[in-house]
Amino acid sequence: MSMSGSARLAGVVGWPVAQSLSPALHGHWLGQHGIDGAYVPLAVQPADFARVLDGLRRAGFRGVNVTVPHKQAAFALADRHDATARAVGAANLLRFDSGGIQACNSDAAGLAAALAEGHANVQGRAAAIWGAGGTARAAICALADMGAAEIRLFNRTPSHAQALAAEFAPLVNRPVTAAGYDAWAQASRDVALVVHTTSAGMKKAPPLDLPLTGLPGDAVVFDVVYNPLETALLARARARGLRVVDGLGMLMHQAVPSFEAFFGVRPEVTPALRRALEAALHG
Repeated sequence: MSMSGSARLAGVVGWPVAQSLSPALHGHWLGQHGIDGAYVPLAVQPADFARVLDGLRRAGFRGVNVTVPHKQAAFALADRHDATARAVGAANLLRFDSGGIQACNSDAAGLAAALAEGHANVQGRAAAIWGAGGTARAAICALADMGAAEIRLFNRTPSHAQALAAEFAPLVNRPVTAAGYDAWAQASRDVALVVHTTSAGMKKAPPLDLPLTGLPGDAVVFDVVYNPLETALLARARARGLRVVDGLGMLMHQAVPSFEAFFGVRPEVTPALRRALEAALHG
């Protein structure tokens, strides 16, 4: 790939970031559309986040995607926020322009699109979210929009889940409850959908080993982790005969508005894109 001096630049910021498929995803679209540009992974520690963003703006980047653990910090640092970012309180997309930094959130829409593709129906039923970070916040909004009757949050530190539940319950106008992982076995018996939002199970990270035996037989298990594509959680769910949704669909769908913001073309999520990303994972 060659670039001119006027190439459009963007990237993804995280800690760690080596496992990210976003460069392969955006690279696929850049090649498909013949765009003079580049999308690069940027490993940034939390203490350096604000300074790195300032440097990227000064270097001419169009913007960046933001992943764990920076999504809430990205929201706080922005000068402007779109409606979804304000509702979620976290950002996965930062756009740089003459007015400063605009925070956007496409995680909620990407999550909902992935669940729709996986035929996960939570209408009128309880849904559970494992984790209490930025992606969990997007999941609350998505599940409320999908008609979940109740949203149950579970986190290793119960106080984090309780704070999140207290914040969101009045915003989504439905019950949002919170508990520690020790309450999961009892509370899982009528859960139609599990959304795992932590980094547990990511490549080189230990899995979150919560039992699935109490779930109804028609429950769906969705893991936002996509590297590896078949996480230990999804493997256990398949072994029990449950339907599963991997994290690749959410990654692809949430990336559409980012690519459009950075490179000026609205791309499509296609089977060819999924095949390219699966090949990148296996490689």
